[in-house]
Amino acid sequence: MNKHLRILVGLALCLLMALSLPAQGAKEQASEQALTPITMWYAALMTEAGPPPADWVVYDIVRDKLGIELTLTALPSSEDDQDVKIQAAGAANNLPDVFMVRRTPWLRLVKQGVIADVDDMYPLMPKRTAEMYTPESRAYTTYNGKSYGLASPGAIIKNEGVVIRKDWLDRLGLEVPKTTEEYLNVMRAFTFDDPDGNGKDDTYGFGAFLEITPREEGLGRRLDPFFGAFGVAGTWNMSKDNFGLNIRKPAYYDALAFVKQLVDERLIDPNWLSYRKDDFRAAWKQGRFGIMREQNAALAMEANYKPFDMNFPNGQWMVIDPPVGPEGKSSVGVYSVTYRITAVSAKAAKEGKKEAIARLFEWMSSDEGYYLLGWGVEGVNYTFDKDGIPTAAGIPDPELAYTQPKGRPVIQLANLVYRYTDAELKATFPTYTTANGRSQSALDVLRDMQTRAWTEDTGADTLPLPNDDLKRFYEQGVAEFITGRRVLNQANWKAFVTDFDRLGGKAWEDEARAYAQENGLLL
Repeated sequence: MNKHLRILVGLALCLLMALSLPAQGAKEQASEQALTPITMWYAALMTEAGPPPADWVVYDIVRDKLGIELTLTALPSSEDDQDVKIQAAGAANNLPDVFMVRRTPWLRLVKQGVIADVDDMYPLMPKRTAEMYTPESRAYTTYNGKSYGLASPGAIIKNEGVVIRKDWLDRLGLEVPKTTEEYLNVMRAFTFDDPDGNGKDDTYGFGAFLEITPREEGLGRRLDPFFGAFGVAGTWNMSKDNFGLNIRKPAYYDALAFVKQLVDERLIDPNWLSYRKDDFRAAWKQGRFGIMREQNAALAMEANYKPFDMNFPNGQWMVIDPPVGPEGKSSVGVYSVTYRITAVSAKAAKEGKKEAIARLFEWMSSDEGYYLLGWGVEGVNYTFDKDGIPTAAGIPDPELAYTQPKGRPVIQLANLVYRYTDAELKATFPTYTTANGRSQSALDVLRDMQTRAWTEDTGADTLPLPNDDLKRFYEQGVAEFITGRRVLNQANWKAFVTDFDRLGGKAWEDEARAYAQENGLLL
């Protein structure tokens, strides 16, 4: 090739390269434009752990494989705060594209028209639909003939229990309490007899916080074992023979009087009315009280138990039976098969994002998505044991295990993939050794809790809800009797129930009875 020809060829190549650069830039820009932005509000698996890191591998995978730019925001740890945040966003028509939501605010949002129906999404997720969305779960989110939410298995049933500081019992030479009177005596000793031996007046018999749900009105879930001792656990009695609101039953007054005694004698941590969930859990880890109702994982998962273990190497929580009341009744509280709702906003549907959201959720149920969201990265956060079950053993840095505080953030979306199979539970709740050499497993704690006395109320969370004024009157009234702002006696209580009925309490109960009978919910 002569010199002139080489020059011409070189110029041609330069021209081609120059022309290709804008084309390549346009291709990259088109690729970026093709990404579908999806915003998601999620309920964290463990509220004590932080969000997934900014360099989380899942972000890259859903971007490169699914064409989705995913933005995650954790909902508040308090369920009440979650409801407030979601309902405020709904009122402003500013909901994220997809979000986890409890049934009560979900129903309100459906009626407001800000949640999209998802019937057309099920066929787009064949694997996930077969594994997660049963006819029963789809019925759970059906309103006026349409499904307005993706309802997956929501929780392990009976996964809470009454637990006690065994080391405090042993130090004071006390037996495990069984009756309400025995509970009182032990709580007095835990409050006034220095059970931790530090010479300070800094312990209480019982710890709680207000965790009110539609199924656990009044004083909420954490006090339910005391109401169970009088046969009035939960908001509703769902039996055919005695259906109705427990607050309207005579035994409710007796249960309330018992709890009032705990408050009057200062046997309950006085911060219980101001505690949030995280405050409550920080308090028991600091040795504030000796009896409580707690969830198995929050109590006994290695990462959650470790702060208590470090503070009290010889401390030990033990599951016990809930108190037995004067008529022989006993119950940890109410339980039912529940579902976790993930909703799609009407705005996201209008913007054509349903298909991308379905693509994301179907990927979550693939092997890749299931293990990444449920346990992290293989070889970094977990390995497989000989039976193919994820385990924390054998990884290079044990602190990054999915069971440890540093590893927990990468599985904060596990609620979206867990199906609660036996293999899954064994992997989720592995056995470990405490500071004093005890072998402990949150799965063992769970199985123990599930053997205790419970009250079934399946269907209670689908019953009609009270209006806001009646709900406020209900909750404030009960709290005022407990705190002494109202004197708790039979006359005042009767007047309160009369006012409750006048404001719609009896009408609410009648409406719920009709609904329960029509839908075959009576037990």
